[in-house]
Amino acid sequence: MKILVINAGSSSIKYQLIDMETETLLAKGQADRIGIEGGNFKQKVEGRPDYKLDIQMANHAEAVKLVLDTLTSKENGVIKSLSEISAVGHRVLHGGEKFSGSVIIDESVIAAIEECCELGPLHNPHNLTGIRACEKMMPGVPQVAVFDTGFHQTMPDYAYLYALPYEYYEKYHIRRYGFHGTSHRYVSMRAAAMLGRDPAKGLKIVTCHLGNGSSIAAVKDGKCYDTTMGLTPLEGIIMGTRCGSIDPAIVPLLMKKENLTPDEIDHIMNKKSGILGVSQVTSDNRDIEEGAKAGNKRYQLVESMLVHQLTKYIGGYAAAMGGVDAIVFAGGIGENNPQYRTRVAENLAFLGVKIDEELNQKAKRTSVEYDISAKDAKVKMLVIPTNEELMIAKDTMELVGKK
Repeated sequence: MKILVINAGSSSIKYQLIDMETETLLAKGQADRIGIEGGNFKQKVEGRPDYKLDIQMANHAEAVKLVLDTLTSKENGVIKSLSEISAVGHRVLHGGEKFSGSVIIDESVIAAIEECCELGPLHNPHNLTGIRACEKMMPGVPQVAVFDTGFHQTMPDYAYLYALPYEYYEKYHIRRYGFHGTSHRYVSMRAAAMLGRDPAKGLKIVTCHLGNGSSIAAVKDGKCYDTTMGLTPLEGIIMGTRCGSIDPAIVPLLMKKENLTPDEIDHIMNKKSGILGVSQVTSDNRDIEEGAKAGNKRYQLVESMLVHQLTKYIGGYAAAMGGVDAIVFAGGIGENNPQYRTRVAENLAFLGVKIDEELNQKAKRTSVEYDISAKDAKVKMLVIPTNEELMIAKDTMELVGKK
């Protein structure tokens, strides 16, 4: 069974075609700047030169057609016809309280995703555009929605509720939802497999998805117990351009001092804060790493802020779960920056965290899973490259197989 995985953004579509019989990636690519001047397209296939194209795409339907035409072309394709694609799995940001798992898409599911647009205004409308485009180009092919929020729906009410007047939860569904759920689910499952443990039998894991967007989750008995992101992806630890958790009183204070509108303060917190806001130069942690080594004090401050927050959240989740068996690092920063893992391990030594520094350095910038724990460590530290697309494809295959 071949599954096409689609991740539709506001002006882009990322995709992967996966042969699920062997879990082999056949092709991956991206259509960029849809509806914007300077459109471009690229596809990668193992063992071949990258296929790149400068092309204008007026809308997502045109972009999906380009994806499908490329996958089936004689020169650059990997399949002979669209009939080889059994189903399409879509990454959908926000499912609210409506979806605790992945679902086959029908009109009722589309209506529910539309209702959640208020909770995910930057993503859900574009996710829907991708779904509609695939419907148009591939009529009759089953489609599945895999929600970023789904994995976190197992949180207890005392973890997901905010201490606001309860009526706001009842009226507007204001609560913690969490994101990166597909990644947290994947790496926690892989961690259990690496440890040779049944996740449902008392296993306690803290998963750290660290990239331009970052979140941490407490996973207890194979289920999400708590997570750092909240109603939106803004809450939690410092990120590329997001401030993470701050004193809420800062918002009205800055609005008054700087004469800002709600949209303007929201833009500042989401697009001008975080690593970019503190460094005043870059949101890319690779730049921060190089600059910090060269002695840049502001970049060193960014690193120390992130290490402090990681230590605080991991330690807090360990306490909340009554212990921790493993800590997982994933995502671009989590997988590629061993110095963060070293510093966090040193801070958490009191829990029994201890790493093998040689293994830690070996795990840098690879696509391989590593147990970097020292032999006498009581708490394991694992580096697991996340694979959200494979998780989406697995969900899609399972649901379509049941249909």
